Amino acid sequence: MKAPTAILSPILGLLGLCLCAAPALADPACEGPDSATTLAVQVTGMTSARGEVAITVYGSDPKRFLAPKGKLLRVRPKTATPATQTCFNLPGPGTYAVAVYHDANANEDFDRSILGMPTEGFGFSNDAPTKFGLPAFDAVRFSVKPGANLIRVKLRYVK
Repeated sequence: MKAPTAILSPILGLLGLCLCAAPALADPACEGPDSATTLAVQVTGMTSARGEVAITVYGSDPKRFLAPKGKLLRVRPKTATPATQTCFNLPGPGTYAVAVYHDANANEDFDRSILGMPTEGFGFSNDAPTKFGLPAFDAVRFSVKPGANLIRVKLRYVK
């Protein structure tokens, strides 16, 4: 006996229908407009499960990195320990950067001390160092290929 597709294909063809492989679809659990290019961001190192984790994705323009209104996408999932993970539908393959902070008090602001030092955990793609000020775009940028991509960011806290 022939396989069902061998029998049905000619019939469906006459009707203008096709038993074709479905195109890659966007992940409905991901943030952003539908896309076949996704980025999962896994954040670790939170000191508590309080609040939320602000995860921001920036595109390839270094001038827009950490600039007001420079982000492509941002999500604020509830903090989960030992890891908080979220997913983004990206416009396509290319160069991106990610900045993250643990908004422990969920006030949607990156809190700092009176001296300007961060009081909440933070991190960047590539675990870029931040000894004196913010990292340069070149230190945080990474390449995204078509399909599913994953990066991990470990938070650090100033003591």
